[in-house]
Amino acid sequence: MDTVYALSSGAPPAGIAVIRVSGPHAKAALNDLAGSLPAPRRASARRLRNRSGVTLDDALVLWLPGPGTATGEDIAELHLHGGRAVVAAVEEALSAFPGLRRAKPGEFTRRAFANGRLDLAEAEGLADLLAAETELQRRSALEMLDGKFSRQVNDWREAVLHVSAQIEAVLDFSDEDDVAVLPAEFTQRLNALSAELLEWLAKPRAERLKEGFKVVMAGPPNSGKSTLFNALLDDDAAIVSPIAGTTRDVLERSVSLAGIPFTFVDTAGLRSHSDDSIEVIGIERAHAEALAADLVLWLGDEGEGPSGAWEIDPKCDRDDRIAKHRPDLSLSAKTGEGVGLLRERLISRASNAMPQPGSIALNMRQHRLIESASDALSEIAVTEDPLLVAEQLRLARLAFDSLIGRTSTEDMLDALFGRFCIGK
Repeated sequence: MDTVYALSSGAPPAGIAVIRVSGPHAKAALNDLAGSLPAPRRASARRLRNRSGVTLDDALVLWLPGPGTATGEDIAELHLHGGRAVVAAVEEALSAFPGLRRAKPGEFTRRAFANGRLDLAEAEGLADLLAAETELQRRSALEMLDGKFSRQVNDWREAVLHVSAQIEAVLDFSDEDDVAVLPAEFTQRLNALSAELLEWLAKPRAERLKEGFKVVMAGPPNSGKSTLFNALLDDDAAIVSPIAGTTRDVLERSVSLAGIPFTFVDTAGLRSHSDDSIEVIGIERAHAEALAADLVLWLGDEGEGPSGAWEIDPKCDRDDRIAKHRPDLSLSAKTGEGVGLLRERLISRASNAMPQPGSIALNMRQHRLIESASDALSEIAVTEDPLLVAEQLRLARLAFDSLIGRTSTEDMLDALFGRFCIGK
């Protein structure tokens, strides 16, 4: 197997740059560069030189013999001064060693998976952690990376193996009275497992964490949508004008409030007729955004907004406005009155719709596989043939194996590990 190397820290210039080398030739490469091999797992100061004896840098080096490493292989780490020229010189020196090559995106993590240092669900958690932009995303990713979900899947798998053994006993020894009939616990175990899978399927999905809780400003032209949009973002992202129809397209911005990801959407003013073809397109898009929203803030006439929308009385600072009789909230985006309260209520609403802090959120792949397992168990309830029961249990077990990577296609692995940066 090739030995790979890559910059595992941020792009230079930086205070420190870390180059990681993993594979069977890591030991020889480190010994050559540093002049001697340091004690295992102990940071040591060394002067690095290339094969021509030219000094490259004074660095801290680490020798981490496998298999008890992040990748399960021998690893060398070079902690360098973080200038571009230093990093380039050391990478050039590494490329000159036989059997060494630059790592591909995600290759270190893929080797960790291949060597059993982490399973597929944990690798997905690591990918989500690296991409996390909010506190809620970070905490959910850590739970997945920590193996909490993998342990749950293994529990499900053990439960299926247990009932599979019972059904196999019926198939193999059906002429013996003590095993010809399934025990009552067979059905009880299956019902409990089915109920648990349905609970997991009902949980908020990981995609919600990435996309954010979607809040759409909707209403007729000049109702204050763009002003409220800017106030919630605390930024002049949308053009505000007294001219009706200023906003002609969808304007979308993502933001984190109290660690929760939100996507705020400003839309074109809704009206029944327009001679402007571009505005008509904007109105159509506004309707589509309202349908796809988690919540619509309706700034138009009371009772004319979409079902479930919050009635917003948007200009409470103006005496000439037609006030709503029963608004969910009165505010002035212009003066800021009531905007803070709106943020608090949005956070509260989103908190109930998003995965809870510290909980595990299933991605699309995981949700689909748990659904497959659940469907297989549901088929057992309407099946009397022990052979068909055994087959459905096999399908459920196969879905659980796929969740943690016991059975995985190369295309799926390529897609997952391709999400990582080169140094990971």
